[in-house]
Amino acid sequence: MSSAQTTDTVTAAPGVACSTLPAAFQATAANRADQAALIAFGEDRELSWSEYATAVEEVAGGLASLGIGRGDTVAVMAPNSPEFHIVDMAALHLAATPFSIYLTSAPDQISYLFGNAENSVVVAQRRFLDVIARSEAPALRYVVVLDPDDDLPSTVGAAQVLSLDDLRTRTPAEFDYAATWSDVSPDDVATLIYTSGTTGAPKGVELTHANLMFVMHTCNQRFPFAVDGAAISYLPTAHAADRVFSHYLATVTGWPITTVGDASQVFAAVAAAHPSWFLGVPRIWEKLRAALLARFSAASDTANGPNVLAAVDTATSRVRLQQSRSDVPADMEAAVAHADAEIFAGLREQLGFDRVALLMTGAAPIAPAVHEFFLALGLPLQEGFGMSETGALGFTNIPTDIRVGKVGLAQPGTEAKLAADGELLLRGAHVMRGYRKDPKKTAEAIDADGWLYTGDIATIDDDGWVTIVDRKKELIINAAGKNMSPVNIEGKLKSANPLIGQACVIGDRRPYNVALVVIDPDAARTFAAAHGYADTSPAAIVNDPDLIAAVDAAVETANSQLSRIEQIKAYRILDDEWLPDSEELTPTMKLKRRGVASKYSDVIEEIYAASQR
Repeated sequence: MSSAQTTDTVTAAPGVACSTLPAAFQATAANRADQAALIAFGEDRELSWSEYATAVEEVAGGLASLGIGRGDTVAVMAPNSPEFHIVDMAALHLAATPFSIYLTSAPDQISYLFGNAENSVVVAQRRFLDVIARSEAPALRYVVVLDPDDDLPSTVGAAQVLSLDDLRTRTPAEFDYAATWSDVSPDDVATLIYTSGTTGAPKGVELTHANLMFVMHTCNQRFPFAVDGAAISYLPTAHAADRVFSHYLATVTGWPITTVGDASQVFAAVAAAHPSWFLGVPRIWEKLRAALLARFSAASDTANGPNVLAAVDTATSRVRLQQSRSDVPADMEAAVAHADAEIFAGLREQLGFDRVALLMTGAAPIAPAVHEFFLALGLPLQEGFGMSETGALGFTNIPTDIRVGKVGLAQPGTEAKLAADGELLLRGAHVMRGYRKDPKKTAEAIDADGWLYTGDIATIDDDGWVTIVDRKKELIINAAGKNMSPVNIEGKLKSANPLIGQACVIGDRRPYNVALVVIDPDAARTFAAAHGYADTSPAAIVNDPDLIAAVDAAVETANSQLSRIEQIKAYRILDDEWLPDSEELTPTMKLKRRGVASKYSDVIEEIYAASQR
């Protein structure tokens, strides 16, 4: 399937078509000078577009004084903050290539990135100086510290240390800022996105200005940008989704970005900012659903209170009828309309989602029960599909046609097809230039005709709607040669009970499937408090009979929705927590199956041995 030809320019201000991010930034800053641009959530800090533009110019001049220019790389190690946007945009104005580092990275991981990027400058918070010092960075010459310059060390390893305030005063007299940013080319590499390394060492995805401006253009085609909107930045800035759908999005729309330095506060920030677009991984939606269900249950138990759970059940039934393209009875329509007016509309406003135009879940499949829940509340949650290699975009649902279980139709200007083995292939102007310093892997990923091999097994129906089955390398092939998707099984488990925070299904080359189950820490605290435990950690409650019974019931529910070969014969509740950027999870909470299989190999063997007795 394909769509109409598009251009790679975006109108960032009335009548101004831009082909690079600096050009878009300058047009937007001129058009919205006095309007809010950067808002630090939880702090008394807000920058207008004019102030943002001044800071970018000063930092660009300072970076130029350190020798940064076209093609040079600049590392950034900072939480979501106004400073990230300023530094990143300043590097872009020099035709340089900024990239972010996950904040939990170990010295050997940073060493790998520095070796691949060959950056001479890293901009970081003071708290990261120690981990940078313990990293190997032969090309590193300068460390720019974002914090105040009181008592800063003079060097970190062989690199000179200076503060951001100092950097902003160093613009060379001969530096021509306007000529420099005007000379940025659509073909210049705008960023490196390092893949999360679920199947090996990270690869540096090179995305050009042309790639990213095309993404903005095609987004505007399918989801026209509102004149007045708002964005939220809370996902790691090393992740393509945060850069594309907050940093670059605001650059072309002029929307203020609310930066959230502590991701656990994201929904408090949403309630304050009322974003126009919001993206979250499935775990975000699972946790919000669990919290809301607990609130609804409490509200429904109060005397004379509205039966919120009953209203949600009715609205969910309506969603399922709509999804099956069945007629919705008039009395059900009336009941849902009444619930929306009396309950759901107020809830959406309270949550901060009352003006959201694009509400998306991605990075991994979302359980249908979770998806249906938010649709029942009148929230237009949709699945989408994108990769770092495609500028975080590829397929989306349509706001007026959201289909549970499908990642949608190809974006305008994107082509898609299936390889003979069912692997999904993409082609379009958003496909990366390649992997940095790795022509072999680039050639493996993109063929001579420009088709990107996604690594995902998918189906495409007659209307062009795409469904992702699973990662090609993660399909379980059991001892009898039967193929199955572990992600599908895990989704059934997690949606069966909010107590289950994470699950990993094992069954490759085995006679049947077993599972490792991790209790959600928030649900654990609620359970522990209700059952009189002083210690509210998951480890304290894993042997509680009521918890075991709840997980047993969840496994039974999941199995009832699975074919016989997919069903879970045995499981183990772990007393661990799986945290982002750990042996078990990537920074964006994707499962590291190899890491799990290695860490829990003895436990897995024990489960199989016990279940065969």
